[in-house]
Amino acid sequence: MEYFGFDLIEVIKTAGYAGLFGIVFAETGLFLGFFLPGDSLIFVAGFLASQGFFGPVFLSAVLFVAAFTGNIAGYEFGRRVGPKLFSREDSFLFRKDHVEKTKRFYDKYGGKTVMIARFVPIVRTFAPILAGVAQMKYSVFLAYNLAGAALWTIGLVYLGYFLGTRVPNIDKYLLPIVIVIVVASVLPGAWHLYRDQQEASREKAAKGE
Repeated sequence: MEYFGFDLIEVIKTAGYAGLFGIVFAETGLFLGFFLPGDSLIFVAGFLASQGFFGPVFLSAVLFVAAFTGNIAGYEFGRRVGPKLFSREDSFLFRKDHVEKTKRFYDKYGGKTVMIARFVPIVRTFAPILAGVAQMKYSVFLAYNLAGAALWTIGLVYLGYFLGTRVPNIDKYLLPIVIVIVVASVLPGAWHLYRDQQEASREKAAKGE
């Protein structure tokens, strides 16, 4: 099961708890983490827990803490240096369109974005940073961060664990399942972006542009 040429199962086994913590932490709060496979990684780790490679309870706790603290790091980064982001030029680790995409999502859903964004690749990396840029009330941010981290990490770990203990030879179907999870994660953001574009087109048409 490959991701960017790497066998994801072997990467997870090699990374162990500490490596998984670092990957999830990076994806949920650092710019360089936007390309990391958070959804599939957590699901496959849950599957491996069903095969005895990890303890499901401890695994869930480690990933929850990583996701929760990752968002806090992103928020603090955004609060302190966020205003400078919008004047930066595109680079390998930073693209304005990623930030703008997240900003539109954030503007539409407000504080709920911190929780909803957990399930949308790329958006989940930038949402806590933009929450910091917007000086979102910290207690509100923490509440949504707590709920989102729990639903995302514990939910995916136990989905992988449950299927691993209930479906015979599920390892043969891991790739299709991961593809479904990734597509399901992308769809909400793509749908809302499409709706925003349609609304913009209607507004232009109404103005005769």
